Amino acid sequence: MFSLGILVYRRGSRILRTRSHVAMTLQNGLVISANGCSDSAANGKKLRWDLTPAQIQEKTDKLIQKVRQVYDTIGAVDVGKVSVENTVKPLADVKLHYASSRHILDFPQFVHPCKDVRLASTEADKRLADFDVELSMREDVFQRLVSLQEKKVNGLSHETERFVERLIKLGKRNGLHLSKAVQEEIESISKTISELSIDFSSNINEENTFLLFTEEELGGMAESYVNSLDRLEDGRFKVTLAYPHYFPLMKRCHVPETRRKMEEAFHSRCKEENTPILERLIELRARKANMLGFETHADYVLEINMAKNSRTVANFLDEVYEKLKLLGKKERKFILSLKQKECKKRGLDFDGQIHAWDMPYYMNQVEKVKFSVDKDKLIEYFPLEVVKEGLLGIYQDLLGLTFCQVKDAPAWHESVTLYSALDSTTGDEVGQFYLDLHPRQGKYGHAACFGLLPGCQGPDGTRRIPVAAMVANFTKPSCSFPSLLQHHEVETFFHEFGHVMHELCSQTQYAEFCGTLVETDFVEVPSQMLENWVWEREPLHRMSGHYRDGSPIPDNLLDKLIASRVANTGLMNLRQVVLSKVDQSLHTKSQADTAQEFAKHCKDILGIPATPGTNMTASFSHLAGGYDGQYYGYFWSEVYSMDIFFSRFKKEGIMNPKVGKEYRKVILETGGSRDGADMLKTFLGREPHSDAFFHCKGLTENGDRCH
Repeated sequence: MFSLGILVYRRGSRILRTRSHVAMTLQNGLVISANGCSDSAANGKKLRWDLTPAQIQEKTDKLIQKVRQVYDTIGAVDVGKVSVENTVKPLADVKLHYASSRHILDFPQFVHPCKDVRLASTEADKRLADFDVELSMREDVFQRLVSLQEKKVNGLSHETERFVERLIKLGKRNGLHLSKAVQEEIESISKTISELSIDFSSNINEENTFLLFTEEELGGMAESYVNSLDRLEDGRFKVTLAYPHYFPLMKRCHVPETRRKMEEAFHSRCKEENTPILERLIELRARKANMLGFETHADYVLEINMAKNSRTVANFLDEVYEKLKLLGKKERKFILSLKQKECKKRGLDFDGQIHAWDMPYYMNQVEKVKFSVDKDKLIEYFPLEVVKEGLLGIYQDLLGLTFCQVKDAPAWHESVTLYSALDSTTGDEVGQFYLDLHPRQGKYGHAACFGLLPGCQGPDGTRRIPVAAMVANFTKPSCSFPSLLQHHEVETFFHEFGHVMHELCSQTQYAEFCGTLVETDFVEVPSQMLENWVWEREPLHRMSGHYRDGSPIPDNLLDKLIASRVANTGLMNLRQVVLSKVDQSLHTKSQADTAQEFAKHCKDILGIPATPGTNMTASFSHLAGGYDGQYYGYFWSEVYSMDIFFSRFKKEGIMNPKVGKEYRKVILETGGSRDGADMLKTFLGREPHSDAFFHCKGLTENGDRCH
């Protein structure tokens, strides 16, 4: 399995302002004086991360009670007297309060070091999810919004009209225009779906399987990797299924049996617990969609996306598959030849097949053989601290921002840091972000951006300062080595930080549209576009330096790395087609054997069988994390993100601050207050097209390899 960055969105507590003095020097950015961010700790230093389980429960009770009271008041307004002042404004204000008060309740489940707190947070999330369903089923509030819309009030802002239209649309998508009996059943189903989704994710977060291997069984692994492992008294090494352990081993260990054991364990995570949960979710989602008049759950969720329906998605994925399948076949043939040579070299039996545990290893060999990329050498030039400072400097210059670290800011773990982002022209605070970059027991196991406070207008008309957290699992530093990143991890860092910037730069009127609250098949566009910087010479120089002496990456090594972007293009992207089609297949059915569906698509599309006895979908967090029926969005978004990069930044300068600020204004600040298609057309000056998408895959429009 390839490392996939995802977006998980959570909202949190209201902003309280205090004063604090901080300082940080960015190697590639500006030097901030101690007084340069005097107010920058205002939000972060007031966010509480020390709540006990009992306090989490108490605050959850109070929040629900307060929000319910406001909804009751709105629902009691005389239908004939509804107005913006007695309906829209109090509804917007309470939505902001709710979004700004739950971060300390539902976010700790993903990051807190104490299991009791994580469990309490998970239970709070379940209660809040149930309450979300309750709020979404408030027919009394819905009817007052409908009445207001029918009045055709003059002088409303575009965003206010969009706000009312969206809430009415969401109400109809919950059946509020249908009979009471139907509404009650939909509410019951929705609550069950929420609870099962939380259980699914919690099981993955708490998963702690590890395997034990001798030094010989870890043959081929770098010294820095082996030194980072815990060693038992009998001499064996403890290897977990966390990303910093799993992916390097799968790419470098030349012992097939070690890779087989790891691959089997990795794709069996939570199999017993989550398989029945997922298959129940599929049934419930289909049932709800049918009750609301949709043929499938995929059609239901896609109605409010850019794609609109499952047929459009199916055609899109089929088109991508047709472009890639010949290249995938050629790549499998080459990998099989590499395996045959490897088996002969090491005295192993050659079975003439490519197994799932062969894929990462031989794809890594392809990069060495075809592009002469030495990843063991390359990793030495990407120490985390150097990458981080370079990345922050690039984002500062590109978007017209200044970052500074908030000293002594409370956080959920000692390794977490808080930063403030200022507008480099006005000096105004734009937002704040936490960086939580290393793995821990019980921590969310992937890489993600969590929105904690929304950036929008408050009740008094002033902008609320947004706060976000980037959570990742990069290798911890050891006694012998600092934290060193693979190039794909640098890419992940750039991607997730792009989501953080989407959150912080938001300038919307309503919390409903702030930051990443856009169409699901548009939400990855900003971050995917920014991934391109890790394949360009100037940014790579800024984000690198040898961990021993800071020396730059040699030009020949850099040239090989950049050229290797098209390595394994066919198989890597066919893997994404598999995941997208599995998601669509599961969510265009009323019931499914999830393991069988995954195995079928692996064989039919990728041409490589899934490992018998495993079920990758049981740990496919997207399926319970808001991407159900929408995983295709990674590909869909990439069409637009590549068009943006090649049409504007590559043409006008990748570090051109004028283009960067226009991008910030048109794409990032707008949030979901406009349709994604409209934002794209404004920034591009035309309708988007797919030429750049296939170019970046190393393909021409007819599917031939670019030379």
